[in-house]
Amino acid sequence: MKNIITILVTLLFTIHTNAQNTISGSFSPAKDFTWLIAYRLKPGTQVYVADTAIKDGKFSLTMPKDALAGTYRMVYAVPQEEFYFDIIYDGLEDIVLSFNTADGARYTKSKENMILSKYYISINDAKQKLIDFYVAGKTNEKTYSQLTKSLENIQEKYEKESSGLISYHFIKANKPSIPSKYGTIQKYVKHKKLNYFNYIDFKDNILLSSGFISDKVTNYVFTSLPLEQLTAEQTETEIIRNIKKTDYYSLGCSNKFRFHIYYTLWNQAVANGMNKVSDYVFHNFLKDLAKETNNTEVIKSIETHNRLRIGAKAPEIAWKNNSLSNLKEDTTQNYVLVFWSSSCSHCLKEVPKLHEYLKANNNTKVIAIGLEDDDILWKQETKRLNNFTHVISLGKWESTYAKIYNIQATPTYFVLDKDKKITAKPETYEELIKFLE
Repeated sequence: MKNIITILVTLLFTIHTNAQNTISGSFSPAKDFTWLIAYRLKPGTQVYVADTAIKDGKFSLTMPKDALAGTYRMVYAVPQEEFYFDIIYDGLEDIVLSFNTADGARYTKSKENMILSKYYISINDAKQKLIDFYVAGKTNEKTYSQLTKSLENIQEKYEKESSGLISYHFIKANKPSIPSKYGTIQKYVKHKKLNYFNYIDFKDNILLSSGFISDKVTNYVFTSLPLEQLTAEQTETEIIRNIKKTDYYSLGCSNKFRFHIYYTLWNQAVANGMNKVSDYVFHNFLKDLAKETNNTEVIKSIETHNRLRIGAKAPEIAWKNNSLSNLKEDTTQNYVLVFWSSSCSHCLKEVPKLHEYLKANNNTKVIAIGLEDDDILWKQETKRLNNFTHVISLGKWESTYAKIYNIQATPTYFVLDKDKKITAKPETYEELIKFLE
């Protein structure tokens, strides 16, 4: 009898763990969403798992039987790194949710995700009340004690409720570090910064296989700054100090995960126009990590970005007995580089229009670089554009200047100042004219 019960229990367990669960629900407004792709997050990377259509705002995605428990990234548009939300999938429960871009994902079925969502709402609300306390200039120690006690109670409540769940790892790691006694706002901020990583385990594979740690590191690096007014240069210096500190915590992580962290920081620095920070990250961490993790294409991409970023000296272009760097004309305030082709119908409409527009503008000089397979059509078309300086780059997309300037389409525009530094990269003719005006 005992053996029969053992067999039945084993059989039931096997059936349960091999059952296919679903992630289903709705997207609104329905017309804005057509497809959903699920990726399982791994330390520093992600792998495709499944996808499904979104029809009339409804979807149902069946997870594979062998889908492992963990964090999954749900991508609903491109670029993928921008249009997504993360969920916990434990392999045991179906998940039902509703999503809209204003509120994100709301769960109506899923113990894991419902507990975590409620926790974040509660803890963030309690933290905001503490911030409001300082913003209002309050100093009452009893009020402060009540606010911190509320934070402690919320944390304790949700740690207990999530015990044994995947969500527990995130709730525990998100525990706020708050001074037990009232102090000035300066002391509060200093304490928070010093203890920011106290509860984050950089060896926890569940945290590593999610966006949690990279989000926390990015937030610390770019927001843990002194309260006083800083110049742009001082801000970048402080951010670099923060990066040095986060490196201490991530040293024990895999190179793949560290590459992911520093590539995230590099992208954020670029988005904020912080060249000093992005260069520091690239030269001190990312370049070597990219080589060690076989991400050498990223190095090429970053080097291209640095070569063509706003403020950089435009790469040299030479023709006949002259070159871009040798051009020195007192009346010229702007140089426009136009990469075009005599076989491009769009170029043949747009470039002559630019030529006509600039006839009365002596402050702007145009260097038109023709990306061509041969010079037959190019010679004919350039006769109509006699106010431009013309350069031919044979080999079209594989030509020297197409590669140096990373040209992916024609026409492409670069605006330079009188010192030949890149000041703008208009994506359209209209943007170019607006900039010049």
